[in-house]
Amino acid sequence: MGLSEKYISNIIKQQWLWSLSAGVALASSDSVLRGLRLTLFPQESPDATAVCHRYKNLITYWTAPSLIREGKRMNYLIGVDIGTQGTKAVLIDEKGTVLAHSYKGYEVETPRHSWAEQWPDVWEEATWQTISQVIAKAGVAPENIKAVGVSSLYGGSGIPVDKKMESVGPCIIWMDRRAEPETEWVRENIDSDELFAVTGNSVNSYFGFTKILWYKNNRPDIWDRIHHFVPPCSYIVHKLTDTVAVDYSSAGNIGGVFDIRRKEWSAEMMEQLGIPASFMPERLVASTEVAGHVTDEAAKRTGLAAGIPVVIGGVDAPVATLGAGALEEGNHVAMLGTSMCWGFVTDRANLSPGLVSMPHVLNPEEKIYTFGGASTAGAIASWFKDTLGQSETLAAELTGINPYTLLDTEAMNVPAGSNGLLVLPYFMGERSPIWDSHARGAIIGLTLLHKKADIYKALMESVAYALRHNMEEVHGAEIRLDKELTIVGGVSKSLVWPQIIADVTGRPVKVVKDDVEAPLADALLAGIATKTISGPEVVKEWLEYGPLIEPDAANHAVYTEYYRQYLNLYQNIKGSLHEIAELQKMEAGGEVSR
Repeated sequence: MGLSEKYISNIIKQQWLWSLSAGVALASSDSVLRGLRLTLFPQESPDATAVCHRYKNLITYWTAPSLIREGKRMNYLIGVDIGTQGTKAVLIDEKGTVLAHSYKGYEVETPRHSWAEQWPDVWEEATWQTISQVIAKAGVAPENIKAVGVSSLYGGSGIPVDKKMESVGPCIIWMDRRAEPETEWVRENIDSDELFAVTGNSVNSYFGFTKILWYKNNRPDIWDRIHHFVPPCSYIVHKLTDTVAVDYSSAGNIGGVFDIRRKEWSAEMMEQLGIPASFMPERLVASTEVAGHVTDEAAKRTGLAAGIPVVIGGVDAPVATLGAGALEEGNHVAMLGTSMCWGFVTDRANLSPGLVSMPHVLNPEEKIYTFGGASTAGAIASWFKDTLGQSETLAAELTGINPYTLLDTEAMNVPAGSNGLLVLPYFMGERSPIWDSHARGAIIGLTLLHKKADIYKALMESVAYALRHNMEEVHGAEIRLDKELTIVGGVSKSLVWPQIIADVTGRPVKVVKDDVEAPLADALLAGIATKTISGPEVVKEWLEYGPLIEPDAANHAVYTEYYRQYLNLYQNIKGSLHEIAELQKMEAGGEVSR
């Protein structure tokens, strides 16, 4: 219709006020909805119901009987998550109702094979835009927003900044694999048992400390200007508040330089690695602790009121796990977006060198978030759409139907096992549990009889195999997982992927309805920090789940055999994958350039 959500919000508020003045005791949602419909659609229109339904949360908010009886408005909270491909923000009330959300997309810079970097100004602009948009869409008074929470992607090296806290180089993010020589140096010169005992993690080019060493070895022009390396969420919180701090989850996820038991930077490990201790910001904060307050300048940029508290939510994976309602050991959640992070909360700091561990965003002094991660999940579906899904993309433009929905529909008729196809999803190397940066993707079993839908479904199945591989890493580790698996992220919205995950893992799958992932938990953490919200348990009251997706026993039996072949396949062709990776490196012009 071309109407702004701020305009719609104002209509809803006007209808609510009119209902009260007309003597409608509780200004029912029906009366407000009728008024909105008549205002937008004086003539009958087939679009009326669909358009008005989009604003049900705002209507629910303005017609809440308890608020009207008490004659007051609720407090509000904002959650912001800076992701790999875009930044999302939500504005909620203290009952967990999402009143507005906003998204700003951007690209990852990949100048070479296995390189991935981003400059922080992209995140900064996206943060200003999404915060200002949710305030405008919700139509709330800025002074009633009680706090803001900010989480982010795992920033790998973090952003190298000078003494003025300005970036002097790009952030080498989690999916970058350029630090292989540095990883080998660590393996040869640092005792791996000691590294694991101190940090709770192993060594791989995934971890930020190896990427920091890459800067040292390859960019002395930047190295000599560095004052700190700061995670993306810490950088943005600095821009909002002019304070410098790092939350415990982000510190632990760097690996190598953080003592996971003492919850402090490890001076001993940094000395062995040759990383100056001064590069790590001194102040460490919990994600339920106020890190700073919005400055006058940030208030002008965002529309926030100056002086409101800001919380560093932390790394998006544990934050999203909290947002899915996982509060106790045994609860486990798979966050399936660009990549896959399957994780759970535990009090065991050194669980497995095949997994990644960091202090949790709740009670970091005692609780650990441990996860296994695949480098590609939704990214594989995106690659397929862009490379082989031109017809679906064109059809989407003509019909308005999401191209992934069209691809899902085609894959529905493909049997388990994709008619004899098997995929290794290592399109960007692989994280846990194989930790092989030189691994590459493979599609095995192709014949002239296979269709495009077979390949698409095989790609989805491969991500489910990678998830099962990570889940089996905790077998025998005295971790008792719930029978049910919760999934969040873009993959959870697929018509077929959740069922594939249930069938491959053999576990019932829960999908969060109206999933907003990490931003909801960011707002929750901000509310806990400011005592606007009583505690984390309320998140369970906020969430609604779709029908439980039960595994199909026959499909599970088929997938178990394919999963066995999946494990064997990697071991059998590992050497060839590595040789291909070397050829790719040579064709790209070498390892590094300054």
